[in-house]
Amino acid sequence: MSISAKWLNKVKWDEVGLVPVIAQEVGTNDVLMFAWMNREALAKTVEIGQAVYWSRSRKKLWHKGEESGHFQKVHEIRLDCDEDVVLLKVEQVAGIACHTGRHSCFFQKFEGSADNGEWQTVEPVLKDLAPGAGGAPAGKSEKAEKTEKADKPKRVRKSAASKPADTDKTPS
Repeated sequence: MSISAKWLNKVKWDEVGLVPVIAQEVGTNDVLMFAWMNREALAKTVEIGQAVYWSRSRKKLWHKGEESGHFQKVHEIRLDCDEDVVLLKVEQVAGIACHTGRHSCFFQKFEGSADNGEWQTVEPVLKDLAPGAGGAPAGKSEKAEKTEKADKPKRVRKSAASKPADTDKTPS
């Protein structure tokens, strides 16, 4: 693996050497997650055919699924028109991409208006993931604890004008 390969120079890395990455499920086109890569992560992803990201919180490479078994097999890699965003078309092993145990990290949908809108959970938890097994790390963040409470989808209302029902509120 060479992180100095010419093709890596085409990517417009940010000031700290990272590029945003969107993981999209091949076949369904569901957007599964957003993450970051550095040169080494992108080169490793190409080399092994599975998604490897850069964990900004842990400051190290993160092979998706290394703890949970929920690997992402890469089918295609694309670079956007500005050459500053990478799109991975992946097969999500076991169907779970999110550390909350959901299919996608984008399980909250905005409902309502600018004055009274709320984020509604619209995807169920498929599997409870223990800390260290793909779930939130020990000493979970407040956000992780709140998202765990929203374990089943809320009914989607057809009218944005109606008053939203009282639901778990998870700020994003």
